[in-house]
Amino acid sequence: MEREFVMIKPNAVKRGLTSEIIKNYEQKGLKIVAMKMIKMKKSQAERLYTQHKGKDFYEPLLEFILSGPVIVMILEGPRAIETVRNINGETDPLKASPGSIRGKYGLSVRKNIVHASDSNKNAEEEWKIFFKEEEIIEYRNGLENEL
Repeated sequence: MEREFVMIKPNAVKRGLTSEIIKNYEQKGLKIVAMKMIKMKKSQAERLYTQHKGKDFYEPLLEFILSGPVIVMILEGPRAIETVRNINGETDPLKASPGSIRGKYGLSVRKNIVHASDSNKNAEEEWKIFFKEEEIIEYRNGLENEL
């Protein structure tokens, strides 16, 4: 089993899309092992997006991500990172598959509805910004016997 960090961004929360987005992950068989709604702190945003520091879009990105509540979660399942990135679709909503989250709901590249980690290493580093180890819940879901 693999774990993936996912964040539903402020624009999706404000548009009331959280349940639709979460439903996509659950219906694919991914298990939510941690989830909460937060108002991200600037220090958390800076840690999450440290690789973009110095780029022209860094400050607008921080401003956007701090503009409202976000949903942060850890999803678990086989090939979770690849699965989530496929469900999310391309960063550019115009290039994303029409059935993907960004293809259905995305309006722009910079405000693209969801964030997901691109590797096991980054997933763990990113979820540790928002979750303590004891907040991650171990349990079996109904699909595990099907795998």
